[in-house]
Amino acid sequence: MTGSGLLALRTLPGPSWVRGSGPAVLKRLRDAAVVRPGFLSAAEEEILSREVEPELRRRRYEFDHWDAAIHGFRETEKSRWSEASRAILQRVQAAAFGPDQTLLSSVHVLDLERQGYIKPHVDSVKFCGATIAGLSLLSPSVMRLVHTQEPGEWLELLLEPGSLYILRDSARYDFSHEILRDEESFFGERRVPRGRRISVICRSIPEGMGEPGKPSPAC
Repeated sequence: MTGSGLLALRTLPGPSWVRGSGPAVLKRLRDAAVVRPGFLSAAEEEILSREVEPELRRRRYEFDHWDAAIHGFRETEKSRWSEASRAILQRVQAAAFGPDQTLLSSVHVLDLERQGYIKPHVDSVKFCGATIAGLSLLSPSVMRLVHTQEPGEWLELLLEPGSLYILRDSARYDFSHEILRDEESFFGERRVPRGRRISVICRSIPEGMGEPGKPSPAC
């Protein structure tokens, strides 16, 4: 898909953060796959990074996930946050989730090493609901979504540090999503060098269900 010259959707003035295989998929996922660049200030990104670092440091990077979806990662579920971080997460909730959506009480923190990546997968409905929202820290990356039945339909999201991405409904269940490994990390013609990447992910509870027992390999 690199250098295909296919259409890009300009979400805000300036560089584009979303590009896809054609106008139909861009229209279909306009509200289902959203990137908000610059959602965090540099100071807010630093606050979150410093808060999650001690817990992550106690874990080793792993290369075998329970469902084989992630390579070169460490992760944790975090439910206790400082006042400053809680304020940030409340902004995420207001920006990404509807008033009728209940969020999981724990936030998924996923740390990918420089050579780490997330393979194409579709999140299980057992583990989180119709919406996930992730804050990207430290390193830029490219998320690719591909329709599970029509692989020629795809979308790519440029996730820069401090950005917020939101996946809802069709983007969650009809499309696989992945984080590209460093050697494949291009956004159109633009090379997006990968470094260590941390994502802080809020998730809605599956409709009609309580808290699930095992986290989804969300990005």
